[in-house]
Amino acid sequence: MKKIPLLIVFFSVLFFTSCEEVVNVDLETQPPKLVVEAAINWTKGTTGNQQVIKLTTTTDYYNNTIPVVSGATIFIKNSTNKVFNFTEVPQTGQYVCNNFEPVINETYILTVISGGATYNATEIFKSVAPITRIEQKNDGGFTKKDIEIKTYFNDPADETNYYLYHYAYSNQVTTTYSADEDKFTNGNEMFSSSDNENLKPGDVVEVKQIGISKDYYNYMKILISIAGSNGGGPFQSPPATVRGNVINMTDKSNYPLGYFSLSEIDTRKYTIQ
Repeated sequence: MKKIPLLIVFFSVLFFTSCEEVVNVDLETQPPKLVVEAAINWTKGTTGNQQVIKLTTTTDYYNNTIPVVSGATIFIKNSTNKVFNFTEVPQTGQYVCNNFEPVINETYILTVISGGATYNATEIFKSVAPITRIEQKNDGGFTKKDIEIKTYFNDPADETNYYLYHYAYSNQVTTTYSADEDKFTNGNEMFSSSDNENLKPGDVVEVKQIGISKDYYNYMKILISIAGSNGGGPFQSPPATVRGNVINMTDKSNYPLGYFSLSEIDTRKYTIQ
């Protein structure tokens, strides 16, 4: 089974090489599962009114096309039962809302109706501490010879906070994620750092600092570990399915993949000197 980026939970890559032929391995095929990408993100300084939810399904390993799910009904309710409807851009599997109202600490309920089943998820909108500065080190990494950047912020005191850090690099297609909590640094200055050994002067690094819930933190820690970050590799952990917070209310045994999250985000771009 193959899933969308960041929801990749099967890493069974097996290469057979010979002088004259390529051997395709028969892999177990399972019924497609719905994949719900419902990350409601509110970037600081914007209204946060426009939001997108994407529906796809899993597919077999050798299929290079990710099937999209059209014709679904999607809406989100807040605690006052105000409804925010998401309308599909025709035949894309992308459902857009242009009048969403993000409120920190508000509770929201997601409903997806597709294929005769109803899916629900409940989450609280989480704030994020603003980025205060970005510093560059030219003696970073394990070798002490790599260029590294650190992104600093002040963690709010007297409350528990969880963070997701996203680093995107202009010199490569891949991006990196890491998850953090303030268990031992509550109320103090904290930082995240880049994870790229190939940074050079002129490269642009985009940093996204995302406020997340405890449950989403636990979910992402597992997903990142399976994906090979945090010192692991894709072959270090056995293939696994990571369940999110979306529940199939019609048939709970046929659970979907993906997660419903609501996060405030702070974003910065830094050019390597």
